[in-house]
Amino acid sequence: MKTEAYSINDLLAKTHTTFFIPPFQRSYAWGKQEIERFFSDITKIIDSELDFTQVNKQEHFFGTLVVKEELSYAPRQSILKNLFSGFKKFTGSDSLTKNIKDEKYEVISKTIIVDGQQRLTTALIFLIALRDTEKEIKKKNYITDTYLINPFSSFEYKIKLKQVTKDWEAYKALIMDENPYPGIITSAYNFLKKLIQELKRNNPSITTEHFLTAIKRFNVAVIFLDEAPNKGEDPQVIFETLNSLGKPLSLSDLIRNFVLLKLQSEKQNYIYEKIWYPKIEDIIKENTSEFFRDYLQYKISAHLKVISDNNTKELYQLFKSFFYKHFLNIDNFITEILKYVKLYKWIITESFNDNISDNIQNDKIIKELLRNIFIDIKSQAFKPFVLGLLEYHQYGENDIKLTDEQLISMLETIRTYLIRRRILGLNNSENKHIISKCKLIQEIIKNNTPVIDILTKMPYDVRFPNDLELKEALTNMNFYEELKKYSKFILGKIEENNSNARINFREKHFNVVHIMPLELSRVWKNDLGDDYEIIHKEYLHNIGNLIFTDIAFEKDYKSFQDLKQKLQKSKLFSKNDIITKDKWDLESILDHQKNMIKWLLNTFPLPENFRKSNNWITQIDRNVWFSPQDDDASERAEGNKPTELRILNVSIEVKTWQDVYLNFLKFIIDNQPSNLSIIIENQQELLGRNDAIIKWPDLKEKIENNKELINRYKTLDIKTYDKIDNLNDDTLFFHTNMSANMCMLRISNIMNKFYLDSDSVKIKLKK
Repeated sequence: MKTEAYSINDLLAKTHTTFFIPPFQRSYAWGKQEIERFFSDITKIIDSELDFTQVNKQEHFFGTLVVKEELSYAPRQSILKNLFSGFKKFTGSDSLTKNIKDEKYEVISKTIIVDGQQRLTTALIFLIALRDTEKEIKKKNYITDTYLINPFSSFEYKIKLKQVTKDWEAYKALIMDENPYPGIITSAYNFLKKLIQELKRNNPSITTEHFLTAIKRFNVAVIFLDEAPNKGEDPQVIFETLNSLGKPLSLSDLIRNFVLLKLQSEKQNYIYEKIWYPKIEDIIKENTSEFFRDYLQYKISAHLKVISDNNTKELYQLFKSFFYKHFLNIDNFITEILKYVKLYKWIITESFNDNISDNIQNDKIIKELLRNIFIDIKSQAFKPFVLGLLEYHQYGENDIKLTDEQLISMLETIRTYLIRRRILGLNNSENKHIISKCKLIQEIIKNNTPVIDILTKMPYDVRFPNDLELKEALTNMNFYEELKKYSKFILGKIEENNSNARINFREKHFNVVHIMPLELSRVWKNDLGDDYEIIHKEYLHNIGNLIFTDIAFEKDYKSFQDLKQKLQKSKLFSKNDIITKDKWDLESILDHQKNMIKWLLNTFPLPENFRKSNNWITQIDRNVWFSPQDDDASERAEGNKPTELRILNVSIEVKTWQDVYLNFLKFIIDNQPSNLSIIIENQQELLGRNDAIIKWPDLKEKIENNKELINRYKTLDIKTYDKIDNLNDDTLFFHTNMSANMCMLRISNIMNKFYLDSDSVKIKLKK
């Protein structure tokens, strides 16, 4: 890796270079504010140039570009001739081209922009706008030939900068002076063109040459990454480091770049444009980051936090560790991911044309169940688990495959489990406990174990509610108010089950209607009797006062007879329990309530032996010791507290996961001081970041920029910097702001590095 200083002019005027922004990078994103700041810097240089009293002319540092060059060769003569042909076009002189000799070969570079594409793109859009405000043909051609076109390029139209896929057509149209494409590239061009025209109009002495002079004084530091990976820094590491300071990259961004950045540009382009974008990102769109999280959760059978700016890097480190452990190369990984994207699309998409089953009827049933679980009920916990079920249904493994009937039965059980819990207002702890069961999927299918056998052996807070619990809840709850987002779904499914006809409850003409209306007329009060106020208050939203119907009621009906008359037109089974009543009073409500509860329990049923039983485990797992290398280490650690760390039979009292981590490191380093150097040199690999262990001067600089970091770094004695008496430049600080999952991952990585087996390190949990 080397760094060189360039002006934007020198960089862009290198005619032998074509710049390529990898197609998977972010699209151009500079808005009005950034453009104005850029143009202000241009203006300052021009003002300096026009000020004849100013000796030291204004310059501007435009930031850093990180590039990787891919090399080919061409005759030196042709390169030099082209280099100076632009001078002739601009000045009318050919004096510089007369004595060029033949024939040596020169390098032609294809320069990949690893970081800095926003700045480079802006400079080029500015030059396009400058060209298009110039009237003289010579000068227009000079700008095009010097900055915008590379005559030696084999790339389309010889354009000097290949934009990201989403911006390419708009950028190309500007270069070629074609009809503009709408979008941010064109908007930036129009704005810059307006600013140039206004400045020229306000100061007629300003010429195109002044703007070009400004470009010559726009300086950048260009970091060249070595082409051979063993010679320099990994482009991926550089990319991650640079982007750690700006707007956080998404998990999807990081994984995509991890996969593609190490490839040569031709393969990058092919994989992104032919595979990654159309078959992954365009399929699951804004859910791509969530997909990778759920994929990881399924594969490691461990609950991972919901993605946020604060934990993206942690999830990314988990992904990289998983990748290096399970995949020989990127091609193998992409092949597997494509398989799971197809399945995940079925989970998150409301409707699609793919066939899950060759049997048309089964296909409809499976699709509806998936939609119920993930769209109607909106379960997040079951995404990884069902991903696994779909994998065994579609592909199988080791001659184990899930039949349509088995899959349908499992999905029905999951739907019943979820809706029963939602009726009771339960959704706590599902993610942690359900995801941990992913490791049982193969065993479940191999042994034809009903999923209900798993779900009825869960802890109490994630229990499978029995009929008795539901009856009690439904009898007393304000069903309509408390379950508003599920009421149409539940009552629609009851109708469907009773009538044996498919009912699309999502259609607008289906409604949940109160039989006793929101506002009582005199007739209603008479029907309800003397206690009408109490009955109305207690039972208005009760399931006994609700009906699922295909009849629209625009306003409250004056009497029960009016309601009955209108319900006669309904084609649904649900009306029968209403229209057979002579009047609607407390007795009628309670009778309808009893029927509705019975129908609900039959629609979302439990096998007979589970209907009245306590469907949860009553025994507490007393096996509180585990190793960070256990398959379920993350699951055990998450949500629990440690009490003791045992390393090679040495016991250390601990209270937090920070304590565990720092005491473990201290033991490893004290046992062999040279271990510290090994850990520091490999901290990206072992600890997930390059600044996991830093010296005091570096931490001090970090803290000055971000005060929140004060408590995120501690010494091995578990002290923050302000608690240390003898603080010096060699004092080491360790990053401790991590989850229990990350703590387990870091310790496990170090154990592997130093050949410690699972029996060497044990952690005791608080009972």
